[in-house]
Amino acid sequence: MLKKYLIVFLISMVPLIELRGAIPYAVGFKLPLVQSYIVAVIGNMLPVPFIYLFGRKFLEWGGKLKYVGGFFRWCLEKGEKAGAKLESKAGHGLYIALLLFVGIPLPGTGAWSGTLAASLLNMDFKKSILYVMLGVVLAGVIMLAASLGVFGAFRLFTP
Repeated sequence: MLKKYLIVFLISMVPLIELRGAIPYAVGFKLPLVQSYIVAVIGNMLPVPFIYLFGRKFLEWGGKLKYVGGFFRWCLEKGEKAGAKLESKAGHGLYIALLLFVGIPLPGTGAWSGTLAASLLNMDFKKSILYVMLGVVLAGVIMLAASLGVFGAFRLFTP
């Protein structure tokens, strides 16, 4: 059982997959829901402060590399442009926009990309972490409900 919780924890730390993959895994393997949810949220949140503090620096460093520098510069420029666009649209609701960006489980959204966006926008560290965490909690609830629905539907068709 501990091994499966460790897998839930590690899946939730993987960029792009995050908690959105960890919770369906836990539901699929019939792990206890509350414990799995908590493990997935903790695993998803663990890298967040590091992404905020070092994400921009990593992209800037990578932009100086010979063969892959263009990709890193492209990521940095795209992130800054998208962030400026979001900031102009959201105005005072920027933190709510961050929460919804992280909380609505769509491809390319999540704690990793939301935190990097907050870093690129120079948003307040503590508020960004709080709103990303609220988004992760929301995404977890949505994924839990969706996973229970999907796996519940599969059980209707299995003997």
